[in-house]
Amino acid sequence: MSGQVILHDDRAVITEMSFGPYAMITPHANQANTALFIVISGGGFVQVGDERARVNHGEAVFWPPGVMHGAYTDGTEMRAIIVELIGREGEAVIDATAAGGQAGDEARPAPARGKGALAEGQRTRDDYDSSEGEPW
Repeated sequence: MSGQVILHDDRAVITEMSFGPYAMITPHANQANTALFIVISGGGFVQVGDERARVNHGEAVFWPPGVMHGAYTDGTEMRAIIVELIGREGEAVIDATAAGGQAGDEARPAPARGKGALAEGQRTRDDYDSSEGEPW
């Protein structure tokens, strides 16, 4: 198993993890931080408390603070992004100024919901031009 920190600051730690066959993040509890375990390729298993479940690419698991959690593979490979938010449950992770308010505001406005859409048109493999970049 290997990992690479993508971002580390006073708000979050974001890490990419690569699991080989039979790799494991040993179950542990983090008393202060909330984490999201986001599988980006392959699959394996996750544990939250006493519950264990299979997880596959495109799925995410919430790891709350103070609860035992871990991940492992059983003969497969898996890559995941772990987003660990720094701060105790119920505390603001991002300050008011990042949400459009003023530092010290008690009531923070809710951030606007993101809007997005798929690009128009459907390309096929026949439309692929290798000079455009990575193959699909």
